[in-house]
Amino acid sequence: MEEPFWYQLIPSRFGQTALVWRRNSGRPPVVHIFLPRKRAAVEAAIRHAFPGAQSASSAATKRLAFKIGRYLEERPVDFTLDELDMSVCSAFHRQVLTRTWQIPRGKVVTYGGLADLLGRSGAARAVGTAMARNPFPLVIPCHRVVRAGGELGGFGGGTALKKALLEMEGVEFATAGKVSRRCLTW
Repeated sequence: MEEPFWYQLIPSRFGQTALVWRRNSGRPPVVHIFLPRKRAAVEAAIRHAFPGAQSASSAATKRLAFKIGRYLEERPVDFTLDELDMSVCSAFHRQVLTRTWQIPRGKVVTYGGLADLLGRSGAARAVGTAMARNPFPLVIPCHRVVRAGGELGGFGGGTALKKALLEMEGVEFATAGKVSRRCLTW
């Protein structure tokens, strides 16, 4: 029998964010975080990806929802990976996501730089694919990974949201919308 899923909406100035989670699985509960968008759009995305998911909350998801809400209010928070079910990802994907989680607020790294940090020089595209499939955006800050020239690159919530999140974190931009070199790390 397939485990039932629940979801919790988190309002913000960017729109509704959502956590999708499961109870009593013996693993961390959160299996997906949806980026902010209009409520109808986020609920439609939840229904599509997790048919039958019901609106609810739990102690663990309330704590994470509170942190995400504070983050989206431009307040610094310390996210942990404790509530995230990383078993939904392949081993390589977990490596990429764990290293991405370590990128400090106000800093960015390039896709190629992240590949180098993982000992996989030349695997920038594989890192980009892993970022595109990040089930835990905001907590695992894939928005902090940019193209080699400082261009933003893709983002599931769109480049306007990616830029807004980076600016909210103190990332500076140079000419033509490129990230300032002083904000690059590693």
